[in-house]
Amino acid sequence: MKDTTKHQGLRNKLAAVLQAKGIVDLNVLNAVRKIPRHLFIDSSFEAHAYQDKAFPIAAEQTISHPYTVAFQSQVLDIKQGEKVLEIGTGSGYQTAVLLELKAKVYSIERQHELFKRTSLFLPKIGYRPKRFIFGDGYIGLPEEAPFDKIIVTAGAPFVPKPLLSQLKVGGRLLIPVGDKNQVMTLFIRKSPKEFEKHELGDFKFVPMLEKKN
Repeated sequence: MKDTTKHQGLRNKLAAVLQAKGIVDLNVLNAVRKIPRHLFIDSSFEAHAYQDKAFPIAAEQTISHPYTVAFQSQVLDIKQGEKVLEIGTGSGYQTAVLLELKAKVYSIERQHELFKRTSLFLPKIGYRPKRFIFGDGYIGLPEEAPFDKIIVTAGAPFVPKPLLSQLKVGGRLLIPVGDKNQVMTLFIRKSPKEFEKHELGDFKFVPMLEKKN
């Protein structure tokens, strides 16, 4: 669990790459500079940890490209103290970024192996969400709703209605929608019944899974 000045230098370079690709939110860039991403992936991939690449993690899942994480974080436009629901904890890297942005994070993971691993790992390196939940992201977390922001980090074939209903008026849901490739889609809740929809380009995610395994 070492984090060295060399790693810090690589993080600074990664932040510069992301900035060149259009990430302008300084809080997001500072989170990238701070979080030891190499600790989130298998040590055999450590040399690649600070490249803008996705990598396999446990349970046939992946840790997303740093650009994807930064892009989603920037679009959510998180303010300190906002209540954020994350669907798909995965490695916990996106969770750590949300926590660096000073959000109150509730994170759901459907793969039990990943849920166990990440819920033990994140507190070890100082990241403590409000709650870790082993459950089905399609149904969200009604008992903690409404949320200021909801982020989905897996490709959903459709937009789950419970997630829209758990959003505050003025809140944002960011979800990649589609089967093999997804369109990053932002919903802004304008009123109890009205949503504004924005499509923000093509991305590739692992599929969002239903029900607990």
